[in-house]
Amino acid sequence: MTITFTDHDKLTLRTAAYGAVTLLAAADTAGSPHQVATKGSIALYSATGPIGHVLADKSGGMDLSGKSVAAIADHVLPALTAAMSLLKQRDPAEADNYRHTVLVAVEAATHTDGGRQPSPAVADMIRKITEALDAA
Repeated sequence: MTITFTDHDKLTLRTAAYGAVTLLAAADTAGSPHQVATKGSIALYSATGPIGHVLADKSGGMDLSGKSVAAIADHVLPALTAAMSLLKQRDPAEADNYRHTVLVAVEAATHTDGGRQPSPAVADMIRKITEALDAA
């Protein structure tokens, strides 16, 4: 089965996934936000299947701006839930692929070479991202 996504669907999927990485980078004020963003984005760009094609598309239009983490979260967390709802309706297997892809990006973004645990703020953001994915 081939899934056809509208431009709006694609924008929602990209905003949610890349927004999750953006939220982690914004929450990692004591660490290396640039490294978080780079690792997470590479993981998303490495996705496969229909979701991989959507996430690899370099189309603009994502609004990941905000003057605070809360402002970014206001866009991203609902987008994660909307993306999962959309995919569950169209293809539950692809919804699972998307959830797994986002969580792999989260893990890649927060992986430290020294084996340190994420800061409490980053750990809390991971929890919020996971809850948003599971709310659909």
